[in-house]
Amino acid sequence: MTNITLPKKIEELISDKPYTLSDIGMSGSQVLMFEDMVLKIEKRSDYVEKQVRIMKWLEEKLPAPKVLAFEIMEEKSFLLMSRVYGDMACSEYYLEHPKVLLKALAEALKMMWALDIADCPNLRDLDTELAEGKYRVENGLVDVEDAEPTTFGEGGFESPAHLLQWLEENRPEQEPVFSHGDFCLPNVLLVDGEVSGFIDLGDAGVGDKWRDIALCYRSLKHNFDGTFGGKVYEDFNPDMLFEALGIEPDWEKLNYYILLDELF
Repeated sequence: MTNITLPKKIEELISDKPYTLSDIGMSGSQVLMFEDMVLKIEKRSDYVEKQVRIMKWLEEKLPAPKVLAFEIMEEKSFLLMSRVYGDMACSEYYLEHPKVLLKALAEALKMMWALDIADCPNLRDLDTELAEGKYRVENGLVDVEDAEPTTFGEGGFESPAHLLQWLEENRPEQEPVFSHGDFCLPNVLLVDGEVSGFIDLGDAGVGDKWRDIALCYRSLKHNFDGTFGGKVYEDFNPDMLFEALGIEPDWEKLNYYILLDELF
């Protein structure tokens, strides 16, 4: 079917079904899109294996891709999963209908927080996050050019190491829930204003509810102010998220988790 060598089990499942091939933006990684399945091929890593583990745990709990097969061959991982349909929450229709969007995002967050986390296999608490952040700082993996303009430099932190030190010294109290880990608009799929699926679950697990709120808030802000997509949507205030959730904003925690994400 392609010039890609596939594990036998994967080859049997996809057979001669038509697909489109696209690059997902990472070196050595590909995604094959079938009518009802998706095959992700990438370098073997703990990240991929954690994603598979959490996807299996989420079956019958949340609308998310189901693992159909997962194989390792020649240090590459082959993840075949069901295809989840829907428009990304950052699609033009939802950005033009913010009340519909905010209602759906609030429902998505509440769906995750309602899960029983007693046997959740992945832990994304602050100890885990900060340990990974420390590794990235020590190995020069933090991209300061991709950070918010006020995070580093004049008026901000001198360096990623300085930011890490501040994060370690200012840990907030945690409210553990099932956390998506990268709750930005492209990772929530919607159909007719209702949640149809969650994707990109590699960082999902037990974590603080404010991590998801913070990343959702930042994603809303940048999708509406033109940072992403280039189009500015007037008269939108990301603070409307808290009204949709029925909670008061905790600005210290929001700021903390946005800063923590700068290390990743």
